[in-house]
Amino acid sequence: MKHLSSLLTFLPSTMLLVGCGNASKQEAKSALPQKPNIIYLIADDLGIGDLSCYGATKVSTPNIDRLAGQGMQFTNAYATSSTSTPSRFGLLTGKYPWRQKNTGIAPGNSELIIDTACVTMADMFQSEGYATAAIGKWHLGLGPKGGTDFNQQIKPNTQDIGFGYEFIIPATVDRVPCVFVENGRVVGLDPNDPITVSYDHKVGNWPTGLENPELVKMKPSQGHNNTIINGIPRIGWMTGGKSALWVDEDIADIITDKAKNFITSHKDEPFFLYMGTQDVHVPRVPHPRFAGKSGLGVRGDVILQLDWTVGEIMRTLDSLKIADNTIIVFCSDNGPVIDDGYQDQAFELLNGHTPMKHYRGGKYSAYDAGTRIPFIVRWPNGIKPGKQQALFSMIDVYASLATLLNHPLKPGIAPDSRDQLNNFLGTDTTGCDYIVQQNLDNILSIIQKDWKYIEPSDKAAIEFWTKMELGNDPKPQLYNLSIDPSEKTNVAEANPERVKALSSLLEEVKAAKNQKERK
Repeated sequence: MKHLSSLLTFLPSTMLLVGCGNASKQEAKSALPQKPNIIYLIADDLGIGDLSCYGATKVSTPNIDRLAGQGMQFTNAYATSSTSTPSRFGLLTGKYPWRQKNTGIAPGNSELIIDTACVTMADMFQSEGYATAAIGKWHLGLGPKGGTDFNQQIKPNTQDIGFGYEFIIPATVDRVPCVFVENGRVVGLDPNDPITVSYDHKVGNWPTGLENPELVKMKPSQGHNNTIINGIPRIGWMTGGKSALWVDEDIADIITDKAKNFITSHKDEPFFLYMGTQDVHVPRVPHPRFAGKSGLGVRGDVILQLDWTVGEIMRTLDSLKIADNTIIVFCSDNGPVIDDGYQDQAFELLNGHTPMKHYRGGKYSAYDAGTRIPFIVRWPNGIKPGKQQALFSMIDVYASLATLLNHPLKPGIAPDSRDQLNNFLGTDTTGCDYIVQQNLDNILSIIQKDWKYIEPSDKAAIEFWTKMELGNDPKPQLYNLSIDPSEKTNVAEANPERVKALSSLLEEVKAAKNQKERK
């Protein structure tokens, strides 16, 4: 197994020299190779068919394409979940989100759903001497049980689970409160105009999409008819905090600037940056620089905006001359969705663009387009560019990076994360033995080699909100992905032994409190 010491052979030999003779201890220390910086850049609702490096022809993403061309581009990588909150939970904790009850799609005033006693991936990096930051979309809750009070210092926050600096969107851009939180405090809040948030009933007298549709500039297609912020009706009710409200067109610029500032401030020490973009989640409100530029409507425009964000991060690393020893991971939190609550003509203006490619389903779904994601890893000092076709799951990032840093994980830490470092670096083309996924209804599926099994469910087959196929079926489902990647033909009845084997494996995973118990 490769780890940091062996990977240092990629570094220039002069960097490996330590001080000798009359050289000071400080000179000797500065000559030691620095641990790699880590940037985990996670997009929102981006499909594997949304990028030109994955075959898109109707939209061009040159910066992400350059990242892929200089790194390892995965074609068989999966998120743990087809929705945002559980997917991010799994990444940062190394624990399957379905093992914890409160990992559904979190409201904007949710408590912090990661226990502060949990040793997160950010905690691991801090213990290894890294500067750490969470910037952008969070959607894992803030504050104590009972909900978040946005009018005082919010505790616990991301700083209680390993992040030294935070500048975050509490939930999603279509949920209130529409404010940024920096190190536990709402940015720009006037204490004389306190924020009140509810997801149960209307608060205050601010207009809503339901009561005042004439004030709406982006009409809802389903739901999204509560408090209007910047002409856009949101999920949930809010009043107060006017001075702190974000401007939707500026969100990408603000998040990107915060990320660039963090990188610049910590260029001389190892850092871990967890950066979540709001693109391409609804409401899709591109900056005027990108509005109307894609020819695919606002959804295409925010793909261009996302590509710009990636380019800005790459240019910052280049300008600081730290790109070679920085690992950039770029991926999405789950699969794509086209109409997710607003009449933004995303369907009408696709113009032949296929966010899901040929895969079935999408966001919320147990089918492959729900969790199969673009996944790119660039590290010039440690990864040779290429394509990686091996099976890989985002749940395994935590343990893989721990191995890279020679950081032993104690029992109970990252319990479901497996060491897949060679897979992550592209040197192992076999891939992991299996991956487990969950859909909106917490229905689980398991993939092993060419076979995918979806457990039976008596829940609705269609998600009413988006009209998305959820993959729920009272009968077990089995698909041979090697000949049926679109999951059109359920072959469970013809392969009872395969169904039994995969069902048993899934039950074994469910029963194990730690993946090591399976060995």
